[in-house]
Amino acid sequence: MRLAIVVPVLDEAATLAVRLQALGPLRARGAQVLVVDGGSADATVAIAQPLVDQVLQAPRGRASQLNAGAAAARADVLLFLHADTRLPADADRLIEQALRGGHRWGRFDVRIEGRHALLSLVAGLMNLRSRLTGIATGDQAVFVQRRLFASVGGFAAVPLMEDIDLSQRLKAIAAPACLRERVTTSGRRWDQHGFWRTVLLMWRLRAAYALGTDAHTLALRYGYRPRAPAAVAIMAKAPVAGLAKTRLMSLLGAAGAARAQRGFVLQTLSTVRAASTGAVTLWCAPDASHRFFRALSDRCGVHALVQADGDLGHRMASAMTHHFNRTPHTPLLIVGTDCPVLTPDHLQQAADALQTCDAVLIPAVDGGYVLIGLRRPVPEVFTEVGWSTPQVMAQTRERLHLAGASWYELPALWDVDEPADWRRWQDLQRSNNH
Repeated sequence: MRLAIVVPVLDEAATLAVRLQALGPLRARGAQVLVVDGGSADATVAIAQPLVDQVLQAPRGRASQLNAGAAAARADVLLFLHADTRLPADADRLIEQALRGGHRWGRFDVRIEGRHALLSLVAGLMNLRSRLTGIATGDQAVFVQRRLFASVGGFAAVPLMEDIDLSQRLKAIAAPACLRERVTTSGRRWDQHGFWRTVLLMWRLRAAYALGTDAHTLALRYGYRPRAPAAVAIMAKAPVAGLAKTRLMSLLGAAGAARAQRGFVLQTLSTVRAASTGAVTLWCAPDASHRFFRALSDRCGVHALVQADGDLGHRMASAMTHHFNRTPHTPLLIVGTDCPVLTPDHLQQAADALQTCDAVLIPAVDGGYVLIGLRRPVPEVFTEVGWSTPQVMAQTRERLHLAGASWYELPALWDVDEPADWRRWQDLQRSNNH
């Protein structure tokens, strides 16, 4: 078993060295340790670098940081570990035993270390509830086969409850291994904010979430202020041989081009979820009934809708109208699936730009654009544009100017349309793998 331990961090300099040094024996036995920083203002990154295999940067938010670590891991089993949690000394052996016993994911029991005498009761109730419901919390050090994690789309792009959401999707496929060996987590939140106040807050959050309140609403209600929120609409074509990525068929064949399309959709979805800017909608063409889209909807919890008829502009305009009719105060990012070099940071930068501009664009080097974001409806940008031509970006700028909209442009990216683009993408992947 190859194990990767992913540790999300943010301003953890005070205690991080001791926590990471404790993982030394696991590293010596072959475990890969990755720390994913969400923008620390202290010495967290400098402390982590000599103690782990890799330090990564990701947009702030536990879901985006964990997804970034999972994407970089080189292992077949992932263990997600909070920075204030200690593993049992033989955690790798315990996980391997659980997986050999037929489980595909699981968690440890937890012990809470803190001042209040009732913390042991809280931990006992957490463990019992988890065992009865099959739902794990991040404090319990969730582990999962990498292929299973990828099949459910990783952590959802939510500002909290990402562990509950993932557990719900995983247990629909396989029951968890509920290990009785304990991890030890810090009780600092109870010590800092008061025992009963923290317990009450957690109960209220979980109850509201169980009753259907979405995680973004809960985050705002309870004082969490994420960076620049923005919903994301992904315009995706079904991976149908002969209809998908037709300009690649001369190189890959019809079936190979369809497989490439499938991979691009999965990569785009993974990138968007890692960015964690807001709710994600998959706009499907020609419809949402294709088994690939149904699988994404069922396993990843992605909301799938059918693209409107008409040209690309009309389809994007329909997605824009649908979004702003329902959530008029939340900006929208619209992306395709042809740009595998799009990163979570690009999406977060685009969301940030919409705090002060009406629109944001990431140009494509072929004259189109990879992403368009809107703070308010600007239907003019989708009309009188020569789609699939090198004039798209220039015409879009003209339309924004005529609409009186302010906009910001990020650096241009390249997408994969032609055989030369595909070869470039393959070369980049080989370079990254080495």
